[in-house]
Amino acid sequence: MFPTNTWYVACTADEIDEKPLGRTICNQAIVFYRAHEGKVAAVEDFCPHRGAPLSLGYVCEGKLVCGYHGLEMGCDGKTIAMPGQRVGGFPAIRSFPVEERYGFVWVWPGEKDKADPALIPHMEWHDNPEWAYGGGLYHVKADYRLMIDNLMDLTHETYVHATSIGQPEIDETPCKTTVNGDEVVTSRFMSDIPAPPFWKAALRAKGLADDVPVDRWQICRFTPPSHVIIEVGVAHAGHGGYDAPAEHKVYSKVIDFITPETNTSMHYFWGMARKFNPGDKALTAQIREGQGKIFSEDLDMLERQQRNLSAFPDRALLKLNIDTGGVQSRKVIERVIAAEQGAAT
Repeated sequence: MFPTNTWYVACTADEIDEKPLGRTICNQAIVFYRAHEGKVAAVEDFCPHRGAPLSLGYVCEGKLVCGYHGLEMGCDGKTIAMPGQRVGGFPAIRSFPVEERYGFVWVWPGEKDKADPALIPHMEWHDNPEWAYGGGLYHVKADYRLMIDNLMDLTHETYVHATSIGQPEIDETPCKTTVNGDEVVTSRFMSDIPAPPFWKAALRAKGLADDVPVDRWQICRFTPPSHVIIEVGVAHAGHGGYDAPAEHKVYSKVIDFITPETNTSMHYFWGMARKFNPGDKALTAQIREGQGKIFSEDLDMLERQQRNLSAFPDRALLKLNIDTGGVQSRKVIERVIAAEQGAAT
Protein backbone atom coordinates (compact mmCIF):
# COMPACT_ATOMS: atom_id res chain seq x y z
CA MET A 1 0.00 0.00 0.00
CA PHE A 2 2.81 2.45 0.78
CA PRO A 3 6.59 2.81 0.71
CA THR A 4 8.28 2.47 4.11
CA ASN A 5 11.96 3.19 3.41
CA THR A 6 11.27 6.89 3.28
CA TRP A 7 10.52 9.92 5.45
CA TYR A 8 6.96 10.83 6.40
CA VAL A 9 5.75 13.78 8.42
CA ALA A 10 4.59 12.28 11.71
CA CYS A 11 3.46 15.46 13.45
CA THR A 12 4.24 19.12 13.87
CA ALA A 13 6.95 19.98 16.35
CA ASP A 14 4.52 21.66 18.73
CA GLU A 15 2.35 18.53 18.98
CA ILE A 16 4.99 17.00 21.23
CA ASP A 17 5.38 18.88 24.49
CA GLU A 18 5.80 17.32 27.92
CA LYS A 19 3.43 14.48 27.02
CA PRO A 20 4.07 11.58 24.61
CA LEU A 21 2.10 11.47 21.36
CA GLY A 22 0.68 8.25 19.97
CA ARG A 23 0.17 8.12 16.21
CA THR A 24 -0.26 5.31 13.68
CA ILE A 25 1.98 5.60 10.61
CA CYS A 26 1.79 3.04 7.78
CA ASN A 27 -0.19 0.64 10.00
CA GLN A 28 2.43 0.90 12.75
CA ALA A 29 1.52 2.27 16.18
CA ILE A 30 4.32 4.64 17.24
CA VAL A 31 4.78 6.87 20.26
CA PHE A 32 6.76 10.11 19.90
CA TYR A 33 8.24 11.99 22.84
CA ARG A 34 10.99 14.37 23.81
CA ALA A 35 13.88 12.60 25.46
CA HIS A 36 17.03 14.16 26.94
CA GLU A 37 17.66 17.79 25.94
CA GLY A 38 14.36 17.89 24.07
CA LYS A 39 15.47 15.55 21.29
CA VAL A 40 12.55 13.71 19.70
CA ALA A 41 12.48 9.93 19.99
CA ALA A 42 10.07 7.33 18.60
CA VAL A 43 9.41 3.72 19.63
CA GLU A 44 6.62 1.19 19.22
CA ASP A 45 3.52 2.19 21.16
CA PHE A 46 3.63 -1.14 22.98
CA CYS A 47 4.90 -1.84 26.47
CA PRO A 48 6.84 -5.16 26.49
CA HIS A 49 5.38 -6.00 29.90
CA ARG A 50 1.63 -6.23 29.25
CA GLY A 51 1.18 -4.55 25.88
CA ALA A 52 -0.23 -1.29 27.19
CA PRO A 53 0.15 1.76 24.91
CA LEU A 54 3.20 3.69 26.04
CA SER A 55 1.54 6.85 24.72
CA LEU A 56 -0.76 6.68 27.77
CA GLY A 57 2.27 7.14 30.01
CA TYR A 58 4.47 10.17 30.67
CA VAL A 59 8.02 11.44 30.29
CA CYS A 60 10.27 11.78 33.33
CA GLU A 61 13.85 13.05 33.04
CA GLY A 62 13.94 12.13 29.36
CA LYS A 63 12.64 8.60 29.90
CA LEU A 64 9.31 7.29 28.64
CA VAL A 65 7.40 5.78 31.57
CA CYS A 66 4.53 3.34 31.02
CA GLY A 67 1.37 4.58 32.70
CA TYR A 68 0.32 1.03 33.68
CA HIS A 69 3.13 -0.33 35.88
CA GLY A 70 5.91 2.27 35.69
CA LEU A 71 8.24 0.53 33.22
CA GLU A 72 10.87 2.98 31.94
CA MET A 73 11.69 2.78 28.23
CA GLY A 74 14.84 4.03 26.48
CA CYS A 75 15.07 5.70 23.06
CA ASP A 76 16.57 2.51 21.64
CA GLY A 77 13.54 0.43 22.59
CA LYS A 78 15.27 -1.28 25.51
CA THR A 79 13.75 -1.28 28.99
CA ILE A 80 15.79 0.83 31.41
CA ALA A 81 14.07 0.02 34.69
CA MET A 82 10.84 -1.09 36.35
CA PRO A 83 9.90 -0.86 40.03
CA GLY A 84 10.78 -4.09 41.84
CA GLN A 85 11.91 -5.89 38.69
CA ARG A 86 15.13 -6.94 36.98
CA VAL A 87 14.79 -5.87 33.38
CA GLY A 88 17.86 -7.38 31.74
CA GLY A 89 15.82 -10.12 30.06
CA PHE A 90 13.01 -7.90 28.87
CA PRO A 91 12.58 -8.02 25.07
CA ALA A 92 13.34 -4.80 23.22
CA ILE A 93 10.65 -3.07 21.21
CA ARG A 94 11.26 -1.37 17.92
CA SER A 95 12.65 2.15 17.71
CA PHE A 96 12.33 4.43 14.67
CA PRO A 97 14.64 7.03 13.11
CA VAL A 98 13.21 10.53 13.61
CA GLU A 99 14.32 14.01 12.62
CA GLU A 100 12.91 17.38 13.62
CA ARG A 101 13.13 19.79 10.70
CA TYR A 102 11.14 22.69 9.16
CA GLY A 103 8.69 22.69 12.06
CA PHE A 104 7.79 19.03 11.51
CA VAL A 105 8.84 15.72 13.03
CA TRP A 106 9.76 13.21 10.32
CA VAL A 107 9.76 9.45 10.85
CA TRP A 108 11.29 6.60 8.83
CA PRO A 109 9.03 3.55 9.30
CA GLY A 110 11.19 1.16 7.26
CA GLU A 111 14.66 -0.31 7.66
CA LYS A 112 16.65 1.76 10.15
CA ASP A 113 20.02 1.35 8.45
CA LYS A 114 18.68 2.99 5.28
CA ALA A 115 17.43 6.16 6.97
CA ASP A 116 19.32 9.15 5.56
CA PRO A 117 18.31 12.62 6.88
CA ALA A 118 19.63 14.14 3.64
CA LEU A 119 16.60 12.64 1.88
CA ILE A 120 14.19 14.92 3.74
CA PRO A 121 12.99 17.46 1.14
CA HIS A 122 14.29 21.01 1.50
CA MET A 123 11.72 23.66 2.43
CA GLU A 124 12.97 27.03 1.17
CA TRP A 125 10.21 28.92 2.97
CA HIS A 126 11.09 27.78 6.49
CA ASP A 127 12.74 30.47 8.64
CA ASN A 128 13.00 32.66 5.54
CA PRO A 129 11.98 36.30 6.15
CA GLU A 130 10.76 36.60 2.55
CA TRP A 131 8.11 33.93 3.17
CA ALA A 132 5.20 33.41 5.56
CA TYR A 133 3.64 30.03 6.36
CA GLY A 134 0.44 28.86 7.98
CA GLY A 135 -1.09 25.40 7.97
CA GLY A 136 -2.88 22.66 9.82
CA LEU A 137 -3.63 18.95 10.10
CA TYR A 138 -6.68 16.93 9.09
CA HIS A 139 -7.37 13.29 9.82
CA VAL A 140 -9.05 11.83 6.74
CA LYS A 141 -10.79 8.45 6.55
CA ALA A 142 -9.65 7.60 3.03
CA ASP A 143 -6.82 5.87 1.17
CA TYR A 144 -3.93 8.36 1.02
CA ARG A 145 -3.68 7.85 -2.73
CA LEU A 146 -7.12 9.42 -3.17
CA MET A 147 -5.70 12.65 -1.76
CA ILE A 148 -2.81 12.49 -4.21
CA ASP A 149 -5.32 11.98 -7.04
CA ASN A 150 -7.23 15.02 -5.78
CA LEU A 151 -4.20 17.30 -5.59
CA MET A 152 -2.76 16.24 -8.94
CA ASP A 153 -6.05 16.99 -10.71
CA LEU A 154 -7.24 20.51 -9.87
CA THR A 155 -10.12 20.31 -12.35
CA HIS A 156 -12.34 19.51 -9.37
CA GLU A 157 -11.87 23.07 -8.08
CA THR A 158 -14.56 24.29 -10.49
CA TYR A 159 -17.12 22.12 -8.70
CA VAL A 160 -15.93 21.37 -5.14
CA HIS A 161 -14.54 24.87 -4.49
CA ALA A 162 -16.87 26.99 -6.62
CA THR A 163 -17.08 29.84 -4.08
CA SER A 164 -13.35 30.25 -3.39
CA ILE A 165 -10.74 29.09 -5.94
CA GLY A 166 -12.91 27.43 -8.58
CA GLN A 167 -13.82 28.95 -11.93
CA PRO A 168 -14.97 27.64 -15.34
CA GLU A 169 -11.68 28.57 -17.00
CA ILE A 170 -9.98 25.68 -15.16
CA ASP A 171 -12.20 23.23 -17.01
CA GLU A 172 -11.67 25.04 -20.28
CA THR A 173 -7.85 25.05 -20.11
CA PRO A 174 -6.02 21.77 -20.77
CA CYS A 175 -3.31 20.64 -18.36
CA LYS A 176 0.04 19.08 -19.17
CA THR A 177 1.68 16.22 -17.26
CA THR A 178 5.33 15.23 -17.39
CA VAL A 179 7.29 12.58 -15.52
CA ASN A 180 10.91 13.27 -14.55
CA GLY A 181 12.23 10.17 -12.81
CA ASP A 182 10.17 9.92 -9.61
CA GLU A 183 8.74 13.42 -9.95
CA VAL A 184 5.37 13.97 -11.64
CA VAL A 185 4.44 17.52 -12.68
CA THR A 186 0.98 18.59 -13.81
CA SER A 187 0.67 22.22 -14.91
CA ARG A 188 -2.11 24.49 -16.14
CA PHE A 189 -1.67 28.09 -17.31
CA MET A 190 -4.72 30.30 -17.82
CA SER A 191 -4.53 33.66 -19.58
CA ASP A 192 -6.63 36.83 -19.42
CA ILE A 193 -9.32 35.55 -17.05
CA PRO A 194 -11.11 37.01 -14.02
CA ALA A 195 -9.59 36.22 -10.64
CA PRO A 196 -11.67 33.93 -8.39
CA PRO A 197 -12.63 35.16 -4.86
CA PHE A 198 -9.58 33.75 -3.06
CA TRP A 199 -7.15 35.41 -5.45
CA LYS A 200 -9.11 38.67 -5.52
CA ALA A 201 -8.57 38.87 -1.76
CA ALA A 202 -4.85 38.10 -2.20
CA LEU A 203 -4.48 40.85 -4.81
CA ARG A 204 -6.17 43.36 -2.48
CA ALA A 205 -3.92 42.29 0.38
CA LYS A 206 -0.91 43.26 -1.70
CA GLY A 207 -2.46 46.54 -2.81
CA LEU A 208 -3.10 45.37 -6.38
CA ALA A 209 -6.29 45.86 -8.37
CA ASP A 210 -8.63 42.87 -8.15
CA ASP A 211 -11.07 43.89 -10.89
CA VAL A 212 -8.78 43.47 -13.90
CA PRO A 213 -8.01 40.33 -15.97
CA VAL A 214 -5.25 38.08 -14.67
CA ASP A 215 -3.04 35.24 -15.80
CA ARG A 216 -3.28 32.27 -13.44
CA TRP A 217 -1.10 29.20 -12.95
CA GLN A 218 -1.20 25.88 -11.13
CA ILE A 219 1.90 23.66 -11.09
CA CYS A 220 1.49 20.46 -9.07
CA ARG A 221 4.64 18.51 -8.18
CA PHE A 222 4.39 15.01 -6.72
CA THR A 223 7.41 13.29 -5.19
CA PRO A 224 7.42 10.01 -3.29
CA PRO A 225 6.36 8.80 -0.93
CA SER A 226 3.33 11.13 -0.94
CA HIS A 227 4.36 14.79 -1.02
CA VAL A 228 2.59 17.29 -3.29
CA ILE A 229 3.81 20.89 -3.58
CA ILE A 230 1.65 23.16 -5.74
CA GLU A 231 2.82 26.49 -7.12
CA VAL A 232 -0.19 28.76 -7.47
CA GLY A 233 -0.70 32.43 -8.25
CA VAL A 234 -2.12 35.18 -10.42
CA ALA A 235 -0.55 38.15 -12.18
CA HIS A 236 -2.15 41.11 -13.84
CA ALA A 237 -2.58 40.08 -17.47
CA GLY A 238 0.02 41.32 -19.90
CA HIS A 239 2.99 41.25 -17.51
CA GLY A 240 4.33 37.77 -18.19
CA GLY A 241 2.08 35.49 -16.14
CA TYR A 242 4.15 33.05 -14.07
CA ASP A 243 7.32 35.00 -14.94
CA ALA A 244 5.83 38.43 -14.17
CA PRO A 245 7.80 40.75 -11.88
CA ALA A 246 6.84 40.44 -8.21
CA GLU A 247 5.13 43.85 -8.20
CA HIS A 248 2.48 42.57 -10.62
CA LYS A 249 1.58 39.23 -9.03
CA VAL A 250 0.71 37.25 -5.92
CA TYR A 251 1.85 33.69 -5.61
CA SER A 252 2.27 30.91 -3.08
CA LYS A 253 3.20 27.29 -2.61
CA VAL A 254 0.53 24.96 -1.30
CA ILE A 255 2.24 22.42 0.95
CA ASP A 256 0.72 18.93 1.16
CA PHE A 257 2.37 16.20 3.23
CA ILE A 258 0.15 13.11 3.13
CA THR A 259 1.04 10.43 5.68
CA PRO A 260 -0.74 7.06 5.51
CA GLU A 261 -2.24 5.95 8.80
CA THR A 262 -3.91 2.72 7.68
CA ASN A 263 -5.00 1.37 4.29
CA THR A 264 -8.07 3.61 4.44
CA SER A 265 -7.03 6.60 6.55
CA MET A 266 -4.38 9.30 6.54
CA HIS A 267 -2.86 12.25 8.36
CA TYR A 268 -3.02 15.23 6.02
CA PHE A 269 -0.61 18.09 6.83
CA TRP A 270 -1.58 21.10 4.74
CA GLY A 271 -0.42 24.67 4.52
CA MET A 272 0.45 27.61 2.34
CA ALA A 273 3.79 29.38 2.06
CA ARG A 274 3.41 32.79 0.45
CA LYS A 275 5.97 35.26 -0.82
CA PHE A 276 4.04 38.49 -0.36
CA ASN A 277 3.35 40.54 2.78
CA PRO A 278 5.27 38.00 4.88
CA GLY A 279 5.09 40.12 8.03
CA ASP A 280 1.30 40.42 8.02
CA LYS A 281 0.27 37.91 10.70
CA ALA A 282 -3.41 38.78 10.33
CA LEU A 283 -3.20 37.91 6.64
CA THR A 284 -1.48 34.61 7.48
CA ALA A 285 -4.32 33.73 9.84
CA GLN A 286 -6.92 34.80 7.27
CA ILE A 287 -5.36 32.68 4.51
CA ARG A 288 -4.98 29.73 6.86
CA GLU A 289 -8.66 29.92 7.79
CA GLY A 290 -9.71 30.21 4.15
CA GLN A 291 -7.45 27.38 3.06
CA GLY A 292 -8.71 25.21 5.91
CA LYS A 293 -12.28 25.67 4.69
CA ILE A 294 -11.27 24.83 1.13
CA PHE A 295 -9.56 21.61 2.21
CA SER A 296 -12.48 20.66 4.47
CA GLU A 297 -14.62 20.58 1.32
CA ASP A 298 -12.24 18.00 -0.11
CA LEU A 299 -12.44 15.86 3.02
CA ASP A 300 -16.15 15.20 2.77
CA MET A 301 -15.79 14.26 -0.90
CA LEU A 302 -12.84 11.92 -0.30
CA GLU A 303 -14.36 10.15 2.69
CA ARG A 304 -17.60 9.53 0.84
CA GLN A 305 -15.58 8.38 -2.18
CA GLN A 306 -13.72 5.91 0.05
CA ARG A 307 -16.99 4.52 1.41
CA ASN A 308 -18.18 3.91 -2.15
CA LEU A 309 -14.91 2.25 -3.16
CA SER A 310 -14.93 0.04 -0.06
CA ALA A 311 -18.52 -0.99 -0.74
CA PHE A 312 -17.80 -1.82 -4.39
CA PRO A 313 -14.14 -2.92 -4.51
CA ASP A 314 -14.49 -4.65 -7.89
CA ARG A 315 -15.96 -1.70 -9.76
CA ALA A 316 -13.59 -0.42 -12.46
CA LEU A 317 -12.93 3.35 -12.54
CA LEU A 318 -12.40 5.47 -15.62
CA LYS A 319 -9.04 7.06 -16.39
CA LEU A 320 -9.42 10.31 -18.32
CA ASN A 321 -6.87 12.85 -19.53
CA ILE A 322 -7.48 14.97 -16.41
CA ASP A 323 -6.48 11.96 -14.28
CA THR A 324 -3.00 11.65 -15.79
CA GLY A 325 -1.17 13.33 -12.91
CA GLY A 326 -2.71 11.01 -10.32
CA VAL A 327 -2.29 7.92 -12.49
CA GLN A 328 1.41 8.67 -13.08
CA SER A 329 1.93 9.42 -9.38
CA ARG A 330 0.47 6.04 -8.49
CA LYS A 331 2.82 4.37 -10.97
CA VAL A 332 5.77 6.01 -9.21
CA ILE A 333 4.49 4.77 -5.85
CA GLU A 334 4.08 1.25 -7.24
CA ARG A 335 7.60 1.35 -8.67
CA VAL A 336 9.08 2.49 -5.34
CA ILE A 337 7.22 -0.24 -3.45
CA ALA A 338 8.31 -2.88 -5.97
CA ALA A 339 11.94 -1.76 -5.59
CA GLU A 340 11.69 -2.05 -1.80
CA GLN A 341 10.20 -5.53 -2.04
CA GLY A 342 12.77 -6.60 -4.59
CA ALA A 343 15.62 -5.44 -2.35
CA ALA A 344 14.12 -7.33 0.58
CA THR A 345 14.07 -10.69 -1.22
